[in-house]
Amino acid sequence: MKFAAGDRIFFLLVLALSLAGIAIFSSAALGLLARSNTSVSHEILLQIILGLGLGYVGLVVARLLPLSLVRAYAPYLFGATLFFTALVFIPGIGLHANGATRWINVGFTTIQPAEFLKIGFVFMLAWWLAAHARALKDPKKGLGPFLTIGGIPALLLLAQPNTSTTLVILATGAAMYFVSGAPWRDFAVLASLAVLVFGAVVLFRPYVLQRIDTFFNPSAHSLGASYQIQQSLIAIGSGGLIGTGFGQGAEKFDYLPEPDGDSVFAVYAEETGFIGALLLLTLFVGLAARGLVISSNSRDLFGGLIAFGFSFMIIIQAFVNISAMLGIIPLTGIPLPFVSHGGTALVAILLMCGFILNVASRQQAAKLV
Repeated sequence: MKFAAGDRIFFLLVLALSLAGIAIFSSAALGLLARSNTSVSHEILLQIILGLGLGYVGLVVARLLPLSLVRAYAPYLFGATLFFTALVFIPGIGLHANGATRWINVGFTTIQPAEFLKIGFVFMLAWWLAAHARALKDPKKGLGPFLTIGGIPALLLLAQPNTSTTLVILATGAAMYFVSGAPWRDFAVLASLAVLVFGAVVLFRPYVLQRIDTFFNPSAHSLGASYQIQQSLIAIGSGGLIGTGFGQGAEKFDYLPEPDGDSVFAVYAEETGFIGALLLLTLFVGLAARGLVISSNSRDLFGGLIAFGFSFMIIIQAFVNISAMLGIIPLTGIPLPFVSHGGTALVAILLMCGFILNVASRQQAAKLV
């Protein structure tokens, strides 16, 4: 298959995760049967058709698109994703739900533009770093522009509010910045800014402080703020070594909040046990590791940074989601890539994988010359 020619191992890992993700999501979505005003078949079909179907179309397009064209238009793509994300604030277009304004209502479903902003941000940062990698030691040419590129989407996302996506973007940006050769002196500056911003977020976003309090005192609000993490741990613990059987989990019915969303890993771990959970983790780590190999082998800094940024972004989201369900870190609301509910997120993830394959294909073409 032509679009897999860049790196067949990476493509097979993507295929395995996406197909497993649909199966896991379908099982978790059965938990919605116990909840009113929800069509399970509708949710599953949307995930398959709009998420998986359009996602693989996007993957093929991203794989075949000339990387030089992406590089030339990277700033414009970044601007377009910023504009698309800002549309959520326009009355009649944006959808406000659960205390946040993050979606665009298109009638039969919703779109979360922030998922595409992740892609635009990586393009923009890779474009800038590729041109200025040798000048990063100068704060005026390095740290200053970097803070501007990261600050614009961060302010836009925090206004929604969408704290979890802000953290993913900024963490990915920092990783790309330092692998490009930024001085470690800047690490202290960025760490200090991160502490200040986090403090401000906690001050103005009470729910963030509540999640931190829940993390340190999980038994304090067993029927309130701590309910989700307690039910998640019960589900994971109930899975034991081999699980209760695929589709046979009990926690997804009535007990576990958002069984097809943030809590989908807990549903999967209950049904497949430690062995199944370890297999899924292995697939994620394998995908990220292969992506990093593709990045390190790239002869083009722009392409290498794209592969690195997208690989890092995928694994950090998986790590944060799974860690939150295990009670290792506070709950964040970050979905599990390839698995959690959200066609937009699945399309965005597959687009990222397509661009990683694109970078890999350039390496293979270079070897044939």
